[in-house]
Amino acid sequence: MKKAPETLSELLSGISPADAAAAEACRRHWDSLAKPLQGLGKLEESVARMAGALGRVPEQGFRRAIFVFCADNGVVEEGVTQTDASVTAVVTRNLCRGTACVSLMAKCAGAEAIPVDMGIRDRFEDPNLLSRRIRTSTGNIARGPAMTQAEAEAAILAGARLAGEWKEKGYSLLAAGEMGIGNTTTAAAVCCALLGLSTREAAGRGAGLSDEGLARKREAIHRALAVNHPDPTKPLEVLASVGGLDIAGMTGLFLGGAYYGIPVVVDGLISGAAALLARRMAKDAGGYLLASHHTAEPAGQSVLHALRLSAPLDMSMCQGEGTGAAALFPLLDQALAVYYGLATFEQNGMEAYVPLGGEQP
Repeated sequence: MKKAPETLSELLSGISPADAAAAEACRRHWDSLAKPLQGLGKLEESVARMAGALGRVPEQGFRRAIFVFCADNGVVEEGVTQTDASVTAVVTRNLCRGTACVSLMAKCAGAEAIPVDMGIRDRFEDPNLLSRRIRTSTGNIARGPAMTQAEAEAAILAGARLAGEWKEKGYSLLAAGEMGIGNTTTAAAVCCALLGLSTREAAGRGAGLSDEGLARKREAIHRALAVNHPDPTKPLEVLASVGGLDIAGMTGLFLGGAYYGIPVVVDGLISGAAALLARRMAKDAGGYLLASHHTAEPAGQSVLHALRLSAPLDMSMCQGEGTGAAALFPLLDQALAVYYGLATFEQNGMEAYVPLGGEQP
């Protein structure tokens, strides 16, 4: 087991490409099974990506966990949300009780949903809450930076170390979820900065904004980019200036997955913005990512395209918290049941299917 990185540069320098040979061996086995080639579509590729990240195909019943990074965002002051910041703590308490949306879905999927306090404004203690606090909320990005670059680096390292701790406990798949009022605004600002999107292309209604609220949100993002002028070639600067502590923790989890060799599921726009930051910091981190679903947020498709990921699920979800990952887990279980249990063409005395080329129906 690698030692925990002490600096961001140490974390980034310790990331190597995923195991291409293990992923290709997995794909060859899929093709040997007595079924149509790529018959399970994106689920086959998801298992192959897991194999590349782990260096092996995961066992059936593998252990999995969703980390829900919780933090508040100062930009809420600009009226960009339907509720105030107190809701972050309310939902985090529900996560601790196991009654939040992702908690209930994760239980059905044989997973744990683990809340992590990165910077909740209304601080509280709970035995089920992991404290990795960096500061209390972020600054208002419409008026200045969200945090210092030192704080952003500390939050990234906190997330990365969680990947190592849970890998050592025997987990084979992690997912990055979040809870923080105002975080669709910060995620959209990150996407604008990194992808050159307009505020209209990046910012949606989040948890149900009115037309007036959406206009305020887009204007706040416009001001945030003008005030902070983040350099898209410097992802740490982008994160510190217009991101959030939840996004920073998820960025760390994605980088930690690549550092320690454990796949991490991307869940929706906010998680996707963090994955994009991680990939900009370390290109090889992309090989350790799995997409769960297509989010209903406007920038979602642009983020998946930039990550070079294709999501198996398209259900118009915009819940966040890691719920898309929870929905994906049972499908991965079913795919592995086929992978390990289905007879091969050879075992059935059949001639194997081969790609015929040309446009397929």
